[in-house]
Amino acid sequence: MNAANAVDAAKAVNAIDTGARQPPAPTRPRWGRLALQLAIGWLLILLLGWLAHNASRNMAARGIAGGFGFLEQTAGFSISEGLLPYEPGDSYLRAVAAGVANTVRAAVPALALATMLGLLLGVAAVARHPLLRGAVRLYVDVARNIPLLVQVLLWYFALTSLLPDVDHPLAIGPLGFLSKAGLALPGPVYDSAAGWHWSSPQPGMFSIDGGLALTPEFLALVGALGLYAAAYCAEIVRAGLQAVPRGQWNAASALGMRRGQQLRLVVLPQALRVIIPPYTNLALSTIKNSSLAVAIGYPDVVMVANTAMSQTGQAIECVTIIAVVYLAINLLTSLALNAFNQRSAFITR
Repeated sequence: MNAANAVDAAKAVNAIDTGARQPPAPTRPRWGRLALQLAIGWLLILLLGWLAHNASRNMAARGIAGGFGFLEQTAGFSISEGLLPYEPGDSYLRAVAAGVANTVRAAVPALALATMLGLLLGVAAVARHPLLRGAVRLYVDVARNIPLLVQVLLWYFALTSLLPDVDHPLAIGPLGFLSKAGLALPGPVYDSAAGWHWSSPQPGMFSIDGGLALTPEFLALVGALGLYAAAYCAEIVRAGLQAVPRGQWNAASALGMRRGQQLRLVVLPQALRVIIPPYTNLALSTIKNSSLAVAIGYPDVVMVANTAMSQTGQAIECVTIIAVVYLAINLLTSLALNAFNQRSAFITR
């Protein structure tokens, strides 16, 4: 190496060393970030306060009393079905509680149906049989590309048009009777005189007496929500299974495990860390999509709040109730699934 090159190399090394010793770029002080956050929070509070004041002034100008005091008044309308006992003479608060119970009553079985069917379809999507994989692909494409509201309406019209009349119901063995009035099952029912008691359905002249009645509105909502969400759940499960390295399948096969054992004991537990996060989003979407019940007359919290809004004129309060209810349900669901996700995640060092 000649002298000139040596000098240039020394200068380069010196420049690199000098650059390495340069102090880090100045960052915004911590108090500055805190002040910015406080300023943004204060602006949001001012905005919300202005909106509340403006709404209160406009309501007062129209003679509408604000606040949630109306919840203590008598509702005066009936709710066709539900888990929570309710009478028209009860308060609006009781009616809202019955609507919330009906929302949960529809969302939980719909999510359970979507989970079980989606798991089966997701496993079938990675099966070795091409015909089975093609059938799953066809179902997923059809279900995902038809709007959910259309599917809800199709289910409702099918149940109320294609099934036999209530005076000639279809007997389905020990499960009960199926007709245009819905599905009548043996189960616990509430009576204002006797309270809760077990009852079995019996076909009458113009109706099915006794038993636990599941109306066409409930069946249509649960069926449409469940089958629609199952298509997305199948894709989530398929992606999770395919994310597991192929070597895990081969290792399980080398141990003499059958295909089902490989899936249940080796592959699926590892796939859960990929499945749970998008499944959480699917669960939250399914719960929120249950608000489409209002389109077919199922008395969920949205329908109850809309009825209360039309009677009292408390539009802001009723919409707030709907938002708070769905927010609370989704936060609890997200909390539970996130806790399960942490338990199923791999622990690494």
